[in-house]
Amino acid sequence: MHKTRHLTAGFLLAGLSMAALTSAATAQQTVVDFYYPIQVGGPLTQVIDGYVAEFEAANPDIDIVPVYSGNYQDTTTKALTAAKAGDPPALAVLLATDIFTLIDEDVIDPIDSFFSPEDQEWVDGFMPAYLASARVDGNLWSVPFQRSTAVLYWNKDAFAEAGLDPEKYPATWDEMVEFGKAVMTKDANGNVTRWGVGIPGNPGSAQWLFTALAAQNGARLMNDEGNEVYLTDPKVVEALQFWRDLSVVHGVHPPGIQEWGTTPSDFLEGRIAMVWTTTGNLTNILNNATFDFGLAPYPGNPDSASALGGGNLYVFKDASDEEKAAAMKFAKFLTSDELQADWAIQTGYVAPRDGSWETDTLKDYVAEVPAADVARQQIPTSVPEYSTHENARTTKVLNDAIAAALTGGKSPEQALSDAQAEIDRILRSYR
Repeated sequence: MHKTRHLTAGFLLAGLSMAALTSAATAQQTVVDFYYPIQVGGPLTQVIDGYVAEFEAANPDIDIVPVYSGNYQDTTTKALTAAKAGDPPALAVLLATDIFTLIDEDVIDPIDSFFSPEDQEWVDGFMPAYLASARVDGNLWSVPFQRSTAVLYWNKDAFAEAGLDPEKYPATWDEMVEFGKAVMTKDANGNVTRWGVGIPGNPGSAQWLFTALAAQNGARLMNDEGNEVYLTDPKVVEALQFWRDLSVVHGVHPPGIQEWGTTPSDFLEGRIAMVWTTTGNLTNILNNATFDFGLAPYPGNPDSASALGGGNLYVFKDASDEEKAAAMKFAKFLTSDELQADWAIQTGYVAPRDGSWETDTLKDYVAEVPAADVARQQIPTSVPEYSTHENARTTKVLNDAIAAALTGGKSPEQALSDAQAEIDRILRSYR
């Protein structure tokens, strides 16, 4: 059903003639429900509201209804539920890794099915690495919006206190362990007051950071078609063993599972000297850190590698043609070079358009905050985040395996072997 809204508010105050008011009263707006998550710190609902107001001022025939829907998982669940109930959002920011699930559920349309010839230049402006995760079977199913890579933040003051060079971040796994031991502190009772490193391992985060760990060890977790996983690859097993060993062997990592949601505050409050998290937390940390910190590419074994992350814009299939056209117009606005430059500054996400980095806005910001450019420099050594068909199911299996290994319920080798067998059963029909 085409959602419309009559335009009446504000016209009397504007002093329009009765004829103009009558004309306005009969005009209709196309209503676009826009679902979006917030996965990083900061007052981002106000930023989104500001973008919506700017767009609507230039497009009075379109009414964007922004719906903050929780984290990524919450937003995906709400969007799928609404779609199955016959009332989908026209546009949503969902994980790039949701692409197979959304196609399999038949709830989205390919973005390129709405193209006009001039749209190709807009599409060509996206970085190929991020655009690749939006293509399946020759179609472009979404466009990059709030993209990131996972990066390392380190507390330079803590490094200096430990006698380390505060400007030197760990380039290898061995250096991360060495530096982690040096920066740890304990109270008079022997309780740790500052840990060396924290890598979030809770569901929703573990698969992303494990993708990076495996890549650092020269391995991939899945194929590009999303129908095979390689969890029993010895290099993948070795990566999970290293993650566990950070705690139980080297003693530089908090025991058990580090939580994604508390990692920024653990870093800001000095409880952990090095943390793995998203570039999307840069602005939050920049605004709140009381110490000097740095942003760095991930260490490697031996070569640095990270995982691409973040969300894309998807257009839902059962929206009306008018809603889809309006949603596409808003999507192009949200992904313009200038707006992406502003969004990168407001959030810390990586602007996924080369043109954004050529704007005066972002050039000036990078000159002031060089850390903002670290993620962009890391993109060539970043791999796609774990994503398969039946992604919610297979990701849960993988996350459960990681949790079992990190908490000691199973050895890394057994946990990944069991996960491989279960995921093979899930993906068999997609081969």
